[in-house]
Amino acid sequence: MLGPIVNAITIIVCAVLGKVLIKNFPERFETIIKQGIALALIYIGIAGAMESNAILTLILSMVLGAIIGEWINVDKGMNNIGKWAEQKLGFSEGNFAKGFVISSILFCTGSMAIVGALNSGLQGNHEMLFAKSILDGVISIIFASQLGIGVAFSAIPVLLYEGAIALGATFIKGWLTAEIITEMSAVGSLLIAGIGINFLGVSAKEIKVANMIPAIFLPWLFIALGFNM
Repeated sequence: MLGPIVNAITIIVCAVLGKVLIKNFPERFETIIKQGIALALIYIGIAGAMESNAILTLILSMVLGAIIGEWINVDKGMNNIGKWAEQKLGFSEGNFAKGFVISSILFCTGSMAIVGALNSGLQGNHEMLFAKSILDGVISIIFASQLGIGVAFSAIPVLLYEGAIALGATFIKGWLTAEIITEMSAVGSLLIAGIGINFLGVSAKEIKVANMIPAIFLPWLFIALGFNM
């Protein structure tokens, strides 16, 4: 559990630093920073999605995952958790829930979270999660300066997600093949691109990226059933 714990602590510390140290920027600087972050996320998302070797699986996963997520309304649930925490902790910055949801999706998506947690649980090798911690820390500083302290609380789902994989690594290692991880990461990368589009603010209606979270796990099902094309 050392890797997941370090990752979570890094997110908290860096988010607090970003909130405290980087503030009172002129509005024009805040705008250009958001646009720069958005373009970087879109690029990362598209580049990651192109790693897929099964385009039809990716498309079906996105469509069915979005239907499932919309049905159970993951977005509403995550935002409600964020708003509940905001009220209980006495924050009144307005962007708390948004920062929590966006950061949670971003930090839990991708192969580094899965493979790093597996290595941590199976081999006691935490190097990949330590490297991920550095990346997440940098992003936390920037995001917290824009979205507030809600970013720090994304450490909780990160710890739960990576911790569950690390603790259950012995049982799930046979199910998480390199092929499955690649396709799950490709779907997750599209979600990152969606976050980037929302952050850029070019769409009249915001994409409910959280409602697409179930799509990340569907390649696992399709490949297990022998459908991967």
